Amino acid sequence: MTIINKLPKVLLQSFLWIYFLISVYPLVWMVFYSLKNNDEIFVTNPFGIPTHFRFENYIHAWNKFNLLRYIGNSLFVSTMTTIGVVIFAVMFAYAIARLQWKFREFVRTYMIIGMFIPLQVIMIPLAIMMKNLYLTNTYGALIIPYIAIGLPFASLVFYGFLRGIPFEMEESACMDGASIYRAFFKIILPIITPAIATIIILQFLGSWNEFLLAYTLISKEALRTLPIGLVYFQGQYATDWGGMGAVMTIASLPMVVLFLFFSEQVERAMTVNSAVKG
Repeated sequence: MTIINKLPKVLLQSFLWIYFLISVYPLVWMVFYSLKNNDEIFVTNPFGIPTHFRFENYIHAWNKFNLLRYIGNSLFVSTMTTIGVVIFAVMFAYAIARLQWKFREFVRTYMIIGMFIPLQVIMIPLAIMMKNLYLTNTYGALIIPYIAIGLPFASLVFYGFLRGIPFEMEESACMDGASIYRAFFKIILPIITPAIATIIILQFLGSWNEFLLAYTLISKEALRTLPIGLVYFQGQYATDWGGMGAVMTIASLPMVVLFLFFSEQVERAMTVNSAVKG
């Protein structure tokens, strides 16, 4: 009887371990990929552990590829975009979720519609606008559109969290003499910290990996982000695929570190809303 009772738990754990291995394998494969030569990658050993760990791939990639500049550009653009999205989305979501004013629902609907506009539809008007504003080949040509594109989803996430917070918490603070700004920073902001962490990860990842806009609006080599720089890593007649794997591994490290840093907050985001309501 005890074995039968434990069977569902064992099956669930087995499923979770299998899912974990399937999820982690691409990352492990990429690391193995970065330590092989072209022959191992495509012919003799495409999926296994490298027969010889070629750490020189990393040295070659670092020396041949302007990696530090591309990483710096991506870090700057992604960081500024994430900061902008979080600040504007939190303020907008607070205004439509906690305050009463005319046309509030219309503005909320208008913002949400932005989630359903394909990027390809606005590419040409956006390129013309950036050119008319003299922003082409500047960081602003990426940061401003990235913020605009990221605002609808971030606002929707924050709106859901803010609507789950009882209004009595702010009313009590106001009765004790707190202003609306103090109530926001002292009460509301700490509660939605898990949602902020989630948006930071998603927005940073999206900006870090974005290719189409960066390829269209940036042509200067000094301003290229990492995804654009990877295109130019390929040689004219042959490509060092092991070196490219090394570049991709290095490029993935900031996102892995970011996720590990905010992982606890993301886990809390799954439960904090129901906990506040309770």
